[in-house]
Amino acid sequence: MSKAQVQAIPAGMHSVTPHLVCAGAADAIAFYIKAFNAVEVFRLPGPEGKLMHAQLRIGDSTIMLVDEMPTCGAVGPKALNGTPVSLHLYVEDADAAFARAVAAGASIKLALTDMFWGDRYGLVEDPFGHQWSIATHIRDVGPEEMEQEMQKMTA
Repeated sequence: MSKAQVQAIPAGMHSVTPHLVCAGAADAIAFYIKAFNAVEVFRLPGPEGKLMHAQLRIGDSTIMLVDEMPTCGAVGPKALNGTPVSLHLYVEDADAAFARAVAAGASIKLALTDMFWGDRYGLVEDPFGHQWSIATHIRDVGPEEMEQEMQKMTA
């Protein structure tokens, strides 16, 4: 295929794609399939049984994974003692998705609650140290109302 025929952004991909480093990427794939109904698209095994690359689909989005490889600078959140990043997952039924994630082995960081910005929202941490916010949009809230509700919470 000529360079002119190749799409700069491959079909089915979005502009931003999470690429997770996991201590045990194969186990992470199994967890994401069970917890988030992920579909495995591709995996590229490397030396010593480590995954050099894997690709999953969750809903309409892609996630890439790789095994930890500290000599290459690839370390996961547990090796870093936590993460400042949360992957946000919008679903049709936050209660069912949250329960499925917890049943699969995720730990609850913030219980599922109706939030002032209009989402039913909760936060879990997967067994590999990645945080996932799970939400269903339940009501539309304009910027002014959102700011007023936030002020009530912080007052």
